[in-house]
Amino acid sequence: MVQPILAAKDVTIKFSLRGRILTAIRGASLNLYAGQTLAIVGESGSGKSVFTKSFVGMLDSNGWVESGEIMFEGQDLAKFKHDKEWSAIRGCKIAMVFQDPMTALNPLRTIGLQIQEAVELHSDARGSVAKARTLELLRDVGIDDALHRYHQFPHEFSGGMRQRVVIAIAMACSPRILICDEPTTALDVTIQAQILGLIRTLQERYNLTVIYITHDLGVVANVATAVAVMYAGDIIEYGTSSEIFYNAQHPYTWALLSSLPQLGIKGQPLYSIKGTPPNLFAEIVGDAFAPRNPLALKIDFVERPPYFQVSPTHYARTWLLDPRAPKIDPPATIKHLREKFVGVRA
Repeated sequence: MVQPILAAKDVTIKFSLRGRILTAIRGASLNLYAGQTLAIVGESGSGKSVFTKSFVGMLDSNGWVESGEIMFEGQDLAKFKHDKEWSAIRGCKIAMVFQDPMTALNPLRTIGLQIQEAVELHSDARGSVAKARTLELLRDVGIDDALHRYHQFPHEFSGGMRQRVVIAIAMACSPRILICDEPTTALDVTIQAQILGLIRTLQERYNLTVIYITHDLGVVANVATAVAVMYAGDIIEYGTSSEIFYNAQHPYTWALLSSLPQLGIKGQPLYSIKGTPPNLFAEIVGDAFAPRNPLALKIDFVERPPYFQVSPTHYARTWLLDPRAPKIDPPATIKHLREKFVGVRA
Protein backbone atom coordinates (compact mmCIF):
# COMPACT_ATOMS: atom_id res chain seq x y z
CA MET A 1 0.00 0.00 0.00
CA VAL A 2 1.32 3.43 -0.95
CA GLN A 3 2.00 5.58 2.10
CA PRO A 4 0.91 9.25 2.06
CA ILE A 5 3.55 11.95 2.08
CA LEU A 6 1.35 13.86 4.56
CA ALA A 7 -1.54 12.45 6.61
CA ALA A 8 -3.93 14.66 8.58
CA LYS A 9 -6.28 12.75 10.86
CA ASP A 10 -9.22 14.12 12.87
CA VAL A 11 -7.74 17.63 12.97
CA THR A 12 -9.67 20.19 15.02
CA ILE A 13 -8.55 23.83 14.94
CA LYS A 14 -9.99 26.56 17.16
CA PHE A 15 -9.68 30.33 17.44
CA SER A 16 -10.34 32.63 20.36
CA LEU A 17 -12.26 35.70 19.20
CA ARG A 18 -13.49 38.36 21.67
CA GLY A 19 -13.80 35.85 24.44
CA ARG A 20 -15.62 33.29 22.29
CA ILE A 21 -14.30 30.06 20.76
CA LEU A 22 -14.73 29.42 17.04
CA THR A 23 -14.15 25.89 15.75
CA ALA A 24 -12.78 26.50 12.25
CA ILE A 25 -11.80 22.89 11.47
CA ARG A 26 -13.98 20.08 12.83
CA GLY A 27 -12.15 16.75 12.81
CA ALA A 28 -10.94 16.95 9.20
CA SER A 29 -8.91 14.08 7.73
CA LEU A 30 -6.88 14.02 4.53
CA ASN A 31 -4.15 11.91 2.92
CA LEU A 32 -1.77 13.55 0.44
CA TYR A 33 0.32 11.32 -1.83
CA ALA A 34 3.69 12.05 -3.46
CA GLY A 35 3.39 13.57 -6.93
CA GLN A 36 -0.30 14.27 -6.50
CA THR A 37 -2.04 17.48 -7.54
CA LEU A 38 -4.77 17.91 -4.96
CA ALA A 39 -7.39 20.65 -5.14
CA ILE A 40 -9.24 21.63 -1.96
CA VAL A 41 -12.51 23.31 -2.94
CA GLY A 42 -15.44 24.91 -1.15
CA GLU A 43 -17.14 28.21 -0.46
CA SER A 44 -15.32 31.08 1.24
CA GLY A 45 -15.10 30.40 4.95
CA SER A 46 -15.19 26.62 4.59
CA GLY A 47 -11.76 26.29 6.20
CA LYS A 48 -9.55 25.59 3.18
CA SER A 49 -6.80 28.09 4.02
CA VAL A 50 -6.92 27.51 7.78
CA PHE A 51 -6.55 23.76 7.31
CA THR A 52 -3.52 24.02 5.04
CA LYS A 53 -1.90 26.79 7.09
CA SER A 54 -1.71 24.27 9.91
CA PHE A 55 0.64 22.25 7.67
CA VAL A 56 3.20 25.08 7.79
CA GLY A 57 2.55 26.55 11.25
CA MET A 58 1.03 29.77 9.96
CA LEU A 59 -2.18 29.95 11.99
CA ASP A 60 -2.93 33.38 13.45
CA SER A 61 -1.69 33.88 17.01
CA ASN A 62 -5.19 33.36 18.42
CA GLY A 63 -5.57 29.96 16.73
CA TRP A 64 -4.36 26.50 17.71
CA VAL A 65 -4.65 22.83 16.81
CA GLU A 66 -6.92 21.46 19.52
CA SER A 67 -6.66 17.77 18.60
CA GLY A 68 -5.75 15.34 15.85
CA GLU A 69 -2.46 14.71 14.10
CA ILE A 70 -0.64 15.89 10.98
CA MET A 71 2.04 13.34 10.16
CA PHE A 72 4.92 14.33 7.86
CA GLU A 73 8.25 12.52 7.63
CA GLY A 74 7.59 10.72 10.91
CA GLN A 75 6.78 13.91 12.83
CA ASP A 76 3.42 15.11 14.12
CA LEU A 77 3.24 18.73 12.96
CA ALA A 78 0.15 19.26 15.12
CA LYS A 79 2.41 19.14 18.18
CA PHE A 80 4.78 21.85 16.98
CA LYS A 81 4.56 24.97 19.15
CA HIS A 82 7.59 27.12 18.32
CA ASP A 83 9.06 28.75 15.21
CA LYS A 84 12.33 26.93 15.82
CA GLU A 85 10.53 23.61 15.21
CA TRP A 86 8.78 24.96 12.11
CA SER A 87 11.98 26.40 10.58
CA ALA A 88 12.99 22.93 9.37
CA ILE A 89 9.60 22.46 7.66
CA ARG A 90 8.15 25.81 6.58
CA GLY A 91 9.63 27.01 3.30
CA CYS A 92 12.19 24.24 3.32
CA LYS A 93 10.01 21.13 2.90
CA ILE A 94 6.50 22.58 2.68
CA ALA A 95 6.13 25.97 0.98
CA MET A 96 3.12 28.18 0.39
CA VAL A 97 2.16 30.61 -2.39
CA PHE A 98 -0.44 33.21 -1.39
CA GLN A 99 -3.14 34.77 -3.54
CA ASP A 100 -2.02 38.41 -3.25
CA PRO A 101 1.64 38.68 -4.28
CA MET A 102 1.80 42.42 -3.56
CA THR A 103 1.16 41.89 0.15
CA ALA A 104 3.50 38.89 0.20
CA LEU A 105 6.45 40.99 -1.05
CA ASN A 106 8.33 43.76 0.75
CA PRO A 107 7.89 46.94 -1.35
CA LEU A 108 11.14 48.42 0.03
CA ARG A 109 13.44 45.58 -1.00
CA THR A 110 14.50 44.46 -4.46
CA ILE A 111 13.06 41.30 -5.93
CA GLY A 112 16.49 39.66 -6.05
CA LEU A 113 17.27 40.22 -2.39
CA GLN A 114 13.88 38.83 -1.32
CA ILE A 115 14.40 35.61 -3.24
CA GLN A 116 18.05 35.38 -2.17
CA GLU A 117 17.01 35.77 1.47
CA ALA A 118 14.86 32.64 1.16
CA VAL A 119 17.75 30.76 -0.49
CA GLU A 120 20.18 31.68 2.28
CA LEU A 121 17.68 31.00 5.06
CA HIS A 122 17.12 27.39 4.08
CA SER A 123 20.48 26.37 2.58
CA ASP A 124 24.22 26.78 3.00
CA ALA A 125 24.47 28.98 -0.10
CA ARG A 126 25.81 32.49 0.52
CA GLY A 127 27.01 35.47 -1.50
CA SER A 128 27.64 34.83 -5.19
CA VAL A 129 26.42 31.21 -4.90
CA ALA A 130 23.09 32.33 -3.44
CA LYS A 131 22.81 35.04 -6.08
CA ALA A 132 23.44 32.52 -8.87
CA ARG A 133 20.69 30.29 -7.43
CA THR A 134 18.38 33.33 -7.30
CA LEU A 135 18.99 34.12 -10.97
CA GLU A 136 18.34 30.48 -11.82
CA LEU A 137 15.01 30.62 -9.97
CA LEU A 138 14.00 33.78 -11.84
CA ARG A 139 14.65 32.01 -15.12
CA ASP A 140 12.82 28.89 -13.91
CA VAL A 141 9.64 30.89 -13.31
CA GLY A 142 9.81 32.48 -16.76
CA ILE A 143 11.26 35.92 -15.96
CA ASP A 144 13.54 37.10 -18.75
CA ASP A 145 16.62 39.28 -18.27
CA ALA A 146 17.03 37.88 -14.77
CA LEU A 147 20.06 40.00 -13.82
CA HIS A 148 18.21 43.24 -14.61
CA ARG A 149 15.04 42.05 -12.84
CA TYR A 150 17.12 41.06 -9.79
CA HIS A 151 17.66 44.76 -8.99
CA GLN A 152 14.05 45.89 -9.50
CA PHE A 153 11.33 46.47 -6.90
CA PRO A 154 7.88 44.82 -6.70
CA HIS A 155 6.05 47.91 -8.01
CA GLU A 156 8.03 47.60 -11.27
CA PHE A 157 6.44 44.19 -11.95
CA SER A 158 2.96 43.36 -13.25
CA GLY A 159 0.58 41.23 -11.16
CA GLY A 160 1.45 38.10 -13.09
CA MET A 161 5.18 38.77 -12.79
CA ARG A 162 4.86 39.36 -9.04
CA GLN A 163 3.08 36.03 -8.72
CA ARG A 164 6.02 34.39 -10.54
CA VAL A 165 8.39 36.00 -8.01
CA VAL A 166 6.35 34.64 -5.08
CA ILE A 167 6.50 31.19 -6.68
CA ALA A 168 10.27 31.57 -7.06
CA ILE A 169 10.57 32.36 -3.33
CA ALA A 170 8.48 29.29 -2.50
CA MET A 171 10.71 27.16 -4.73
CA ALA A 172 13.95 28.52 -3.26
CA CYS A 173 14.78 25.28 -1.47
CA SER A 174 13.01 22.75 -3.67
CA PRO A 175 10.26 21.83 -1.18
CA ARG A 176 8.49 18.47 -1.32
CA ILE A 177 5.02 20.04 -1.04
CA LEU A 178 3.86 23.32 -2.60
CA ILE A 179 0.58 24.81 -1.31
CA CYS A 180 -0.99 27.33 -3.71
CA ASP A 181 -3.69 29.44 -2.03
CA GLU A 182 -5.89 30.88 -4.80
CA PRO A 183 -2.78 31.60 -6.94
CA THR A 184 -4.75 32.99 -9.90
CA THR A 185 -7.56 34.95 -8.18
CA ALA A 186 -6.46 38.48 -9.06
CA LEU A 187 -5.18 37.65 -12.57
CA ASP A 188 -6.89 37.81 -15.95
CA VAL A 189 -7.72 34.60 -17.78
CA THR A 190 -4.64 34.61 -20.04
CA ILE A 191 -2.23 35.13 -17.14
CA GLN A 192 -4.11 32.53 -15.07
CA ALA A 193 -3.38 29.92 -17.72
CA GLN A 194 0.30 30.92 -17.77
CA ILE A 195 0.65 30.64 -13.98
CA LEU A 196 -1.09 27.25 -13.90
CA GLY A 197 1.16 26.06 -16.72
CA LEU A 198 4.22 27.32 -14.84
CA ILE A 199 3.26 25.45 -11.67
CA ARG A 200 2.69 22.29 -13.69
CA THR A 201 6.16 22.65 -15.30
CA LEU A 202 7.83 23.21 -11.93
CA GLN A 203 5.98 20.23 -10.49
CA GLU A 204 7.49 17.97 -13.15
CA ARG A 205 10.95 19.52 -12.92
CA TYR A 206 11.22 19.41 -9.12
CA ASN A 207 9.04 16.34 -8.45
CA LEU A 208 6.60 18.41 -6.40
CA THR A 209 3.39 17.44 -4.67
CA VAL A 210 0.96 20.33 -5.14
CA ILE A 211 -2.10 21.45 -3.17
CA TYR A 212 -4.39 24.02 -4.79
CA ILE A 213 -6.84 25.93 -2.62
CA THR A 214 -9.60 27.32 -4.80
CA HIS A 215 -13.31 27.86 -5.32
CA ASP A 216 -12.92 27.85 -9.11
CA LEU A 217 -13.99 24.39 -10.28
CA GLY A 218 -12.99 25.28 -13.85
CA VAL A 219 -9.39 25.61 -12.66
CA VAL A 220 -9.70 22.35 -10.72
CA ALA A 221 -10.83 20.43 -13.80
CA ASN A 222 -7.69 21.46 -15.68
CA VAL A 223 -5.03 20.86 -13.02
CA ALA A 224 -6.12 18.43 -10.30
CA THR A 225 -5.65 14.68 -10.13
CA ALA A 226 -7.63 14.53 -6.85
CA VAL A 227 -10.22 16.77 -5.21
CA ALA A 228 -11.18 17.31 -1.56
CA VAL A 229 -14.46 19.13 -0.96
CA MET A 230 -14.64 21.17 2.26
CA TYR A 231 -17.71 22.45 4.04
CA ALA A 232 -17.94 24.05 7.49
CA GLY A 233 -14.43 22.99 8.47
CA ASP A 234 -14.63 19.37 7.33
CA ILE A 235 -13.67 17.29 4.29
CA ILE A 236 -17.09 16.02 3.20
CA GLU A 237 -16.01 14.28 -0.02
CA TYR A 238 -12.73 13.15 -1.54
CA GLY A 239 -11.91 11.40 -4.80
CA THR A 240 -10.03 11.55 -8.05
CA SER A 241 -10.90 14.47 -10.30
CA SER A 242 -13.03 12.22 -12.53
CA GLU A 243 -14.85 10.72 -9.55
CA ILE A 244 -15.77 14.13 -8.14
CA PHE A 245 -16.86 15.63 -11.45
CA TYR A 246 -18.65 12.60 -12.86
CA ASN A 247 -19.70 10.55 -9.83
CA ALA A 248 -20.11 13.01 -6.95
CA GLN A 249 -22.06 11.61 -3.99
CA HIS A 250 -22.52 14.44 -1.48
CA PRO A 251 -25.40 16.92 -2.01
CA TYR A 252 -23.00 19.81 -1.30
CA THR A 253 -20.69 18.64 -4.09
CA TRP A 254 -23.74 18.42 -6.37
CA ALA A 255 -24.59 22.01 -5.45
CA LEU A 256 -21.05 23.25 -6.13
CA LEU A 257 -20.98 21.57 -9.53
CA SER A 258 -24.45 22.88 -10.41
CA SER A 259 -23.14 26.42 -9.71
CA LEU A 260 -20.58 26.26 -12.54
CA PRO A 261 -21.34 29.20 -14.87
CA GLN A 262 -20.31 27.03 -17.84
CA LEU A 263 -23.22 24.71 -17.13
CA GLY A 264 -25.85 27.44 -17.10
CA ILE A 265 -28.71 27.43 -19.60
CA LYS A 266 -29.21 30.53 -21.73
CA GLY A 267 -32.22 32.54 -20.60
CA GLN A 268 -32.36 30.89 -17.18
CA PRO A 269 -30.87 32.19 -13.90
CA LEU A 270 -27.64 30.59 -12.73
CA TYR A 271 -27.99 28.06 -9.95
CA SER A 272 -27.01 29.27 -6.48
CA ILE A 273 -26.86 27.46 -3.15
CA LYS A 274 -29.60 28.82 -0.92
CA GLY A 275 -28.96 29.75 2.69
CA THR A 276 -25.68 30.44 4.45
CA PRO A 277 -22.99 28.27 6.04
CA PRO A 278 -23.46 27.42 9.73
CA ASN A 279 -22.27 29.53 12.63
CA LEU A 280 -18.96 27.99 13.67
CA PHE A 281 -19.19 29.57 17.13
CA ALA A 282 -22.08 27.19 17.85
CA GLU A 283 -22.02 23.41 18.14
CA ILE A 284 -23.08 21.77 14.88
CA VAL A 285 -25.45 18.84 15.24
CA GLY A 286 -25.81 16.30 12.44
CA ASP A 287 -24.74 17.06 8.87
CA ALA A 288 -23.59 20.70 8.70
CA PHE A 289 -25.09 21.06 5.21
CA ALA A 290 -28.53 19.73 6.19
CA PRO A 291 -30.24 23.14 6.72
CA ARG A 292 -29.33 24.13 3.13
CA ASN A 293 -29.99 20.72 1.60
CA PRO A 294 -33.47 20.19 0.09
CA LEU A 295 -32.69 16.46 -0.06
CA ALA A 296 -31.76 16.17 3.62
CA LEU A 297 -32.97 13.11 5.55
CA LYS A 298 -34.30 13.31 9.11
CA ILE A 299 -31.14 11.71 10.44
CA ASP A 300 -29.07 14.52 8.85
CA PHE A 301 -30.40 16.89 11.52
CA VAL A 302 -29.62 14.47 14.35
CA GLU A 303 -26.34 12.66 13.73
CA ARG A 304 -23.16 13.51 11.86
CA PRO A 305 -22.64 10.99 9.04
CA PRO A 306 -19.50 8.85 8.95
CA TYR A 307 -17.41 8.42 5.82
CA PHE A 308 -18.80 5.91 3.35
CA GLN A 309 -16.41 4.42 0.79
CA VAL A 310 -17.52 4.60 -2.84
CA SER A 311 -14.27 3.21 -4.30
CA PRO A 312 -10.71 2.70 -3.03
CA THR A 313 -10.02 6.35 -3.91
CA HIS A 314 -13.45 7.89 -3.27
CA TYR A 315 -15.34 8.49 -0.04
CA ALA A 316 -18.05 10.88 1.16
CA ARG A 317 -19.60 11.90 4.48
CA THR A 318 -23.32 11.60 3.65
CA TRP A 319 -26.16 9.44 4.97
CA LEU A 320 -27.35 8.98 1.37
CA LEU A 321 -24.68 6.29 1.02
CA ASP A 322 -25.99 4.29 3.97
CA PRO A 323 -27.57 1.03 2.71
CA ARG A 324 -30.73 1.90 4.68
CA ALA A 325 -31.15 5.31 3.00
CA PRO A 326 -33.79 5.87 0.30
CA LYS A 327 -32.43 6.09 -3.23
CA ILE A 328 -32.17 9.77 -4.20
CA ASP A 329 -30.94 10.66 -7.65
CA PRO A 330 -28.64 13.65 -8.17
CA PRO A 331 -30.02 16.72 -9.96
CA ALA A 332 -30.43 16.51 -13.73
CA THR A 333 -27.47 18.86 -14.22
CA ILE A 334 -25.20 16.42 -12.41
CA LYS A 335 -26.56 13.45 -14.33
CA HIS A 336 -25.61 15.09 -17.63
CA LEU A 337 -22.38 16.62 -16.39
CA ARG A 338 -20.09 14.29 -18.34
CA GLU A 339 -21.23 15.41 -21.79
CA LYS A 340 -21.60 19.05 -20.76
CA PHE A 341 -18.23 19.22 -19.08
CA VAL A 342 -16.32 18.31 -22.22
CA GLY A 343 -16.53 21.99 -23.20
CA VAL A 344 -15.34 23.16 -19.78
CA ARG A 345 -12.21 20.98 -19.88
CA ALA A 346 -11.30 22.06 -23.43
